[in-house]
Amino acid sequence: MVGITEISAMVAAAGVLVGVVYYVLDMRNQTKIRQTDLVMRLYSQFNSLEFQKTWEQVLTREAKDYDDYRRKYGSYAEVTAVGMFFEGIGILLKRKLIGIELVDDMFTTPIKWTWEKMKDTTLELRKTRNQPEILEWFEYLYNEMQRREQRK
Repeated sequence: MVGITEISAMVAAAGVLVGVVYYVLDMRNQTKIRQTDLVMRLYSQFNSLEFQKTWEQVLTREAKDYDDYRRKYGSYAEVTAVGMFFEGIGILLKRKLIGIELVDDMFTTPIKWTWEKMKDTTLELRKTRNQPEILEWFEYLYNEMQRREQRK
């Protein structure tokens, strides 16, 4: 015969199990919510008029190298701003804080266009300044997107 003590122990254990299952499901949901919020913030920044104007400058301006760019346009700030935006996405991807599917859905073409435009100047800056880490995560992002494209 099962006594009241055994029944209350089973009910308590079932309650703990239900609580754990609820917690796990809630954590999954919170992760999805945070990722969605992150992606929407990135998209909002990317889609802002200010960023779009800056990005357009990066894509349309012509220069042989960093010094030529500075001579022609006076500043390298727009290239840095755009590069750092994509650098941040690369860091998030490397640390698995954002999925490549989300990045692919939203930024495939901009990543490709921008890295291919900035690649030569970036590689030159790395050499001349002896700083191989300049936009390394942007390059990582580009390479990961290329690998994903090849697998499709």
